[in-house]
Amino acid sequence: MTRPLFPQLFSPLVIRGARLKNRIMSTGHDTSLPTDGRINDALVAYHAARARGGAGLIVTQVAGVHETARYTSHMLMATDDACIPGYRKLAEACHAHDCRVFAQLFHPGREIMESGDGLLAVAYSASSVPNERFRVMPRQLTPALIAEIVEGYAQAARRIRQAGLDGVELVASHGYLPAQFLNPRINRRDDDYGGGLDNRLRFLRELLDALRAATDEDFVIGLRISAGECDEQGLSVEEALESCRHLQSRLDYLSLVAGTSASHGGAVHIVPPMAIANAYLAGEAGLFRAALDIPVFVAGRINQPQDAEALLAAGQADICGMTRALICDPEMPGKAAEGRPDDIRACIACNQACIGHFHRGLPISCIQHPETGRELQYDGLAPATRRKRVMVIGGGPGGMKAAITAARRGHEVTLFEAGSQLGGQALLAQLLPRRAEFGGIVSNLSRELTLAGVRVERNCRVDRALVERARPDAVVLATGAHPYRPEFPNDGLHVVDAWEVLRGDVEVGGRVLVTDWRCDWIGPGIAEKLTRAGSRVQLAVNGPHMGEALPLYVRDQLAGELHRLGIAVIPYARLYGCDGDTVYLQHSASGEPIVLEGIDTLVLCQGHQPVDDLREELEGLVELHALGDCLAPRTAEEAVYEGLKVGCAL
Repeated sequence: MTRPLFPQLFSPLVIRGARLKNRIMSTGHDTSLPTDGRINDALVAYHAARARGGAGLIVTQVAGVHETARYTSHMLMATDDACIPGYRKLAEACHAHDCRVFAQLFHPGREIMESGDGLLAVAYSASSVPNERFRVMPRQLTPALIAEIVEGYAQAARRIRQAGLDGVELVASHGYLPAQFLNPRINRRDDDYGGGLDNRLRFLRELLDALRAATDEDFVIGLRISAGECDEQGLSVEEALESCRHLQSRLDYLSLVAGTSASHGGAVHIVPPMAIANAYLAGEAGLFRAALDIPVFVAGRINQPQDAEALLAAGQADICGMTRALICDPEMPGKAAEGRPDDIRACIACNQACIGHFHRGLPISCIQHPETGRELQYDGLAPATRRKRVMVIGGGPGGMKAAITAARRGHEVTLFEAGSQLGGQALLAQLLPRRAEFGGIVSNLSRELTLAGVRVERNCRVDRALVERARPDAVVLATGAHPYRPEFPNDGLHVVDAWEVLRGDVEVGGRVLVTDWRCDWIGPGIAEKLTRAGSRVQLAVNGPHMGEALPLYVRDQLAGELHRLGIAVIPYARLYGCDGDTVYLQHSASGEPIVLEGIDTLVLCQGHQPVDDLREELEGLVELHALGDCLAPRTAEEAVYEGLKVGCAL
């Protein structure tokens, strides 16, 4: 009998009344899918897809336990019995696939992001110590309100149990309310809830005792906590571990993450971007597991089964949170169990459509797998009513997704790429510092092309004559874009674009100005790359701040790196012209000039223009579809999603 590839990952684990069939967990994460504070069909379908794909445990997103817990306008609430039917439907959908379900119970304390009506909320905390990131000055909780919130937790747990879920997870991570009581730099009370550690633990002890009293002996009760909040004002690893030692007799498990919502640097760890190493909390998890007598769960960039297997085999944890891996590929557990790791669509931690959507109040998705969050629409591809011969022109992510989708529906598909490699602009993105993982989108889609049976023609530039010879039933244009070079006065300064820099086509001087129109990751990435190569670099962004268009945690991590490297960032800077060794910018709000002298090279990151010449040649000749940057230059997310839509429309 062949030994399984991942024996630790697929061994069962019993926690009180719940038997987990494997060690793969989808951790609690916001999806923005709920409506009116309730679980709806979209959220059930989302989690059911991951249960069907083989996850052993799903922890649902936070549910507020009290009216003062509303930290976003689209969160779940468990404050009345009306929540029970939705939770029951979710539990039944996941249990049908032998997947256990726990629910997170939540109060943010001072970490209030937004309110439902746009007005600033009254926030409460252990003490009146302000939040830095959201600029919230909270009120100190009174003993009466503490008791009311404790009862809110208890009643929420009762409802969750009544709905048929297997457990609850008390959220004390990321600087939320329970952590605010634990933290001596935030908890400055002089009553029974403040002072020494025993008093600071009182709130959590009362919560855990109330949860057990409101449920039963088979119900699982766990705690999520940051193994260090990665901020000088946050809980340290030692403080968190000491607190857990005192609480473990009341717990069935401990779930570890890192960071805090309270600061920009700490918040990066809520959803760590690709610049942070895979499985980077393994050491902290091992420390907690060695010191405690209860199972330890851990998350943090564990996006491949081999990483999880190594962590489990080393005895550093009992369960691995693989949330973004499951967002990217809901079938990841099944593929790993069947010994097909090469078929897994690996997460690249770009954060664009998962947490990036949440921060914009939009439903969760994935740039590689836009079916995520759209399960009600795309759960299963309908076979084509008539098999067509389809030409896809352009081998970037959008063209690849269109070809894959069309082939899976039964069409005969050939993909034409003018260059020697598939991948389009992703091949350039992966060349930026700490962005190498972005190339994973090319590897993943290439594998899917093979599995779907798509024929690929490289080094083949398509024109009308080739289309006429091939006589396809449909053509999909995915021809991408090229760098936009705006017209501006230039009397002798060396001017290049980002693509030329990344390809190594040009020499760059020792004193460089990078002008960034898009305010995304290209300009800062080029600035970092050239700085590390020895140039003295300034970055001029045509917006209020660097990375304005980026997901928050990607932006903040990148901002910290630029600061460490000493790269000066000039905001509100519109390119105007240049001559000699001088670049002229215009402040885009005041209209006043910004003059920078002593510049050897000006690097343009000024966006892109569509490559769309073929559309006019083919108009009226054949059924024609277009997607991605050849329609309008945007990002890989739009290209892949449009590839899915076109593939479904053929």
